[in-house]
Amino acid sequence: MKKSLSVVVITRNEEKNLRDCLESVRHLATEIVILDSHSIDQTQSIAREFGAVLKVSDDWPGFGVQKNRALSLATGDWVLSLDADERVTPELALEISGLLDAEPEFEGYEIPRTSWYCGKFIEHSGWHPDHVLRFFKRGSAQFSDDLVHERVLCHGKKGRLKSGLLHYSFRNFSQVLDKIDRYSSASAEQLFQRGKTASLGKAVGHGLWAFFRTYFLRAGFLDGAQGFALAVSNAEGTYYRYLKLWLLHQEKRHGA
Repeated sequence: MKKSLSVVVITRNEEKNLRDCLESVRHLATEIVILDSHSIDQTQSIAREFGAVLKVSDDWPGFGVQKNRALSLATGDWVLSLDADERVTPELALEISGLLDAEPEFEGYEIPRTSWYCGKFIEHSGWHPDHVLRFFKRGSAQFSDDLVHERVLCHGKKGRLKSGLLHYSFRNFSQVLDKIDRYSSASAEQLFQRGKTASLGKAVGHGLWAFFRTYFLRAGFLDGAQGFALAVSNAEGTYYRYLKLWLLHQEKRHGA
């Protein structure tokens, strides 16, 4: 008997992404679960258009907790967790469908993901191959509680699928700058809560190392102009993460 599949997505103002995301799983999902954070665009209308189970969250606890909330709404035998800017390729849909028809050997599966950066898919720079655990038996995994950069924690054996996800992470540099700001703030807060410290020198050093690692050690130079730009944005994000952490400690020290 074919096993049921819940596709789970958290959203906020994702009208530019959500339709293509859901279209890619329309014939694969038994149910689609959307947990929305009070979108003010057409996100909720698009979710209803696809017959999704739509719930609205009143607060924002961070990515990990929010994804666990969405996961708790799923009823399928198996779960495929997606971000709104990700697409399931036809090959991946076929591979997952085959597993749902059979008896999967593992409780969770990593999926190779290829990400888009301002005009092209990145093939080096530490972005490829990027294996993410997104397909798992319900009850066998949950997300870490991290504010950002959450990950799936699987309690059973893990395998890997051959076919991949497409991730349209950054379509333009405005998105890059916006994400650098938001994610560096969340990462700094997360480090602050864990008792980590920083200094201006550490922020500069971490930023320079992030550029060197991305562009040289991870062969970002083979990705052309986008590879250089990605290395710079990685450096900026890392620099701002530790600079903001340093500033959080400054504010605490001075009672701000």
